[in-house]
Amino acid sequence: MSIDSIVTRLNSLVEIDPGSGVKRGLKTRHLSMMALAGIIGPGLLVGSGGALASGGPASLLIGFGVIGIIAFSIMQSLGEITTLYPSGGAFTTLADRFVDKAFGVAVGWNYFIIWAAVLANEYNTVSAIFVFWSNKVPLWGYFLIFWFFFLAFQLLGVEIFGEAEFWLALLKLSGLVAYFFFSIIYAAGGLKGQDGALGFRYWHNPGAFADGFRGVAKVFVFCSTFYAGVESVAVAATETRNPRRAVPLAIRQVFWRIIFIYMGSAFFFGLTCPANAEGLIKGGSKALKSPMTIAIQNAGWEGGVHLINAFIFATCLSAVNSSIYIGSRTILFMAQDGKAPKFLGFTDKRGVPVYAIIFTNLSGALSMMNINTGAGAAYGYIVNLSGVSTFLVWGAISFIHIRFRRAWALQGRSVNSLPFKSFFYPYNAYFGLIANIFLAFVQGWTTLSPFNAGNFVDAYILLPLFPIIYFGYKFVYKTTYWNLNDIDLDSGRRADLDAQIEAEDLSGSEEVLEGPKAPLWKRLARNF
Repeated sequence: MSIDSIVTRLNSLVEIDPGSGVKRGLKTRHLSMMALAGIIGPGLLVGSGGALASGGPASLLIGFGVIGIIAFSIMQSLGEITTLYPSGGAFTTLADRFVDKAFGVAVGWNYFIIWAAVLANEYNTVSAIFVFWSNKVPLWGYFLIFWFFFLAFQLLGVEIFGEAEFWLALLKLSGLVAYFFFSIIYAAGGLKGQDGALGFRYWHNPGAFADGFRGVAKVFVFCSTFYAGVESVAVAATETRNPRRAVPLAIRQVFWRIIFIYMGSAFFFGLTCPANAEGLIKGGSKALKSPMTIAIQNAGWEGGVHLINAFIFATCLSAVNSSIYIGSRTILFMAQDGKAPKFLGFTDKRGVPVYAIIFTNLSGALSMMNINTGAGAAYGYIVNLSGVSTFLVWGAISFIHIRFRRAWALQGRSVNSLPFKSFFYPYNAYFGLIANIFLAFVQGWTTLSPFNAGNFVDAYILLPLFPIIYFGYKFVYKTTYWNLNDIDLDSGRRADLDAQIEAEDLSGSEEVLEGPKAPLWKRLARNF
């Protein structure tokens, strides 16, 4: 295709997506920063304290590492299919195409549950921070203030959201880098007035493992919640100006997010904060403290607590924003596909899904269980709800990718024609599928001995929801489980809006459609 014909084609496109009604307002740098640091918030900075208390510093590293490998596998699968089909609804819509519409309904509602739970936890954390600063306003009062603030901000439109996320993500990265430097100096004994080097003291006392293998298993559930959101770039693809360029770039940056942000945080939190510290999230805890807060207090800087809380509050602004965005777009595309109430599929003339945003934001009220249970206990309950749904959705993404590749091969298509090729397929995809199914079933086994009915229900109540939705919808609407030969592989592709970037991509500067296979080191560099 010539450059002139590309320009002609792109000139006919409008910024409002004709299929969904949303505005294509996200730039490549917006999506890249969302992939790198967008959803990182109090879930990681505060929730990691619960993981540390449950398993110890070694368990924290193992949990982040194992779930990180699985997340990388999922993102490779998602990158391949989303770059080719940047459709509204992302993998929920692709589940319709490559598996069965009933499967897409089950995936979509489980994915929405994840973000309803994550949003509730973000509201839980931000309200707890302000109660810590001043208890003159009741907890529910702070919740209402922030609920209306975030609702108004989301209604401004996707371009404002993207720009805010870009700068808040930079702030989060800068804050983490500063803490990592503090941790190195603290561990080396370089702080003024410090009594000797800290070293790996907390790995010996209270110990590297808080509860043996049981502790490691508990950490997996926490970590799945922290990693939830790496797949959100696929949801944002429809509102991206240049998905063919932006999505692969964002997918590849997830690797650095796993290494630098998640593994770095796991290592330095375990290095500077003891697993038995008072204030870390535990079952009966009434407060929420970040490992960062405790480390700075132990280092002798009491006033630093307010600095860390201010930083966590800034990350809350980003995390709540992102949670509402992802949840609202998920329910919007589901409604437009007939998988959710029709009114939720409405968008105004600016491309803003007003009713979907309000509906998603309402789920934040789940955080009000904080009033009776305390912030720490509420956090634990909600994490368990979202953890199993994360494993189910991730496993579904791997299964969708496997179905796509099998149909692609059966219908005589060349793998070289894919704009983004998953690294180490098919082993990567099958690993993601098997690992997530396994973790979905074993994540709550610690509730069996000694048996705790409440915790057992909390850990497993959402596991049967997936088959109930799937078989229930299939029975009522008589949906079709697609034969591989009948799968549509052509519709749903979209050109980028910026002609120059599209022309550069098609010129073969990086994505070579045909020709000899690139050396292994080049393929590794391209994926990382």
